[in-house]
Amino acid sequence: MTRNPRRPRSGPPCGRIHRRAFLADVGLGFTGMALGALLHRDGIVRGDETRSSPLPDGRPHFPPKARSIIWIFLSGGVSHIETWDPKPALNRFAGKTYDQTKLPNPFRSPLFRERSRAVVGEDRTHAQIFPLQVGFRKYGQAGVEISDWWPHLASCVDDIAFVRSMYTTDNDHAAEFQMHHGRHKLDEKQPVIGSWIHYGLGTLNEDLPQFVFLGQYKDTRVKEDFAADYLGPQYSGVELALDPANPLPFGTRAGGVTAEEQAGEFQLIHQWNRLAAVEYPDDDQLRARIKAYELAFRMQRSVPEALNLAEESPEVERLYGIDRDATAIYGRRLLAARRLVERGVRFVLVYLSDYGEWDSHTQLRELHARSCARVDLPIAGLLRDLKRRGLTEEVSVVCCTEFGRTPGLETRNTIAVPTGRDHHPHAFTVWFAGAGIRGGTVHGATDELGFHAIEHPHYVTDIHATLLHLMGLDPHRLDVPGRKRLEIDYGRPIREIMA
Repeated sequence: MTRNPRRPRSGPPCGRIHRRAFLADVGLGFTGMALGALLHRDGIVRGDETRSSPLPDGRPHFPPKARSIIWIFLSGGVSHIETWDPKPALNRFAGKTYDQTKLPNPFRSPLFRERSRAVVGEDRTHAQIFPLQVGFRKYGQAGVEISDWWPHLASCVDDIAFVRSMYTTDNDHAAEFQMHHGRHKLDEKQPVIGSWIHYGLGTLNEDLPQFVFLGQYKDTRVKEDFAADYLGPQYSGVELALDPANPLPFGTRAGGVTAEEQAGEFQLIHQWNRLAAVEYPDDDQLRARIKAYELAFRMQRSVPEALNLAEESPEVERLYGIDRDATAIYGRRLLAARRLVERGVRFVLVYLSDYGEWDSHTQLRELHARSCARVDLPIAGLLRDLKRRGLTEEVSVVCCTEFGRTPGLETRNTIAVPTGRDHHPHAFTVWFAGAGIRGGTVHGATDELGFHAIEHPHYVTDIHATLLHLMGLDPHRLDVPGRKRLEIDYGRPIREIMA
């Protein structure tokens, strides 16, 4: 058969693999076929023209203030005005419309349109002011006001920096995913913050994943919270379960296979991998996939030990509320997070709620009181435990939700929904603690009704920039060639809360 003269000699047939790589696989016999099958399944084998750029070298760009992050996420939209940003004016103007308060109508503010990209219809006007559903007190040396639903966290305020001026742009629950990757639902997705940190820094423990997700969920959309997108699956979060018998999905040896037999199998695969690495010396994704295969074997031994909470004392269990039915499940997740960062995991995302649990369109007083009671003691226990172990010099903590809740009573199609508040992307609160954070700080402010973030406003990627800065990373130096990022994607570190 005559060769087509128009086909370039160097081009891969069918656009998949070079002739050189194909012959090498054939020449390596079963070795090449076995490894090639794994790499083809994972979409790794490809021609020279699609090789990725060199990965970061694993070193921080400047001296870091933290080596690990624990990100606590409360899904559904926590009411900032009933937790960490009290607004007494809501009681004073209860039952009035915004115009009747004689204050500037927040819907007419240019900020309203500037920060709004509606995904669902805006027929929910919440025009009637809804009073506070809980009391507040001042705590700590700085006199930070915290609601009565957080008695345990209130005792830790001198170690916490509250940012009361966050905003986002999605008025529906895709704002949750926006919190993690920074992009609106209508825009192209980006890697989540945990993946950027994994991508930018080297491992601290070769036997554990660098990005872990803790929290069972019923809604598979939550996987977006720990998805690496174009960085590749090797940088996605690894979901771990707090089941001593099976903490790692597909991480248990097959029945009838001894530990020695499995070790022998992985040793053989390791030898194949080394042969293939000689043939693909410049393929960064190949090296990353080989590392993933090897990590999976090592995790079978290291993950059960890291998540063996039975090693902890009864006193530690009480500290996290594991001895109480209402707080046990979340206490275990946070204790597991402490054990993981203690062993060198870089980023632990702890899903500390059911999906949408804080979405209190009705019965806000009852629902928020219940949810606060489930997480208040465990979160405070984590902060105290990190402090007494000296880990506040190494581990930073951030606690957030996807948006706040409206100052007004929710209405839909002019019908009032009793005792609830709607989604509110225009203002909410997040807080930080631990390494590199100046405790006892309140940064930023909302207006008198808690509607708009007006003093030092921060978009959600400022949280990302802050965490990257604490870890010694410059997001502009993590760019991937061929992937366009917007300037807002990089965010701005919130230096006012840094020690």
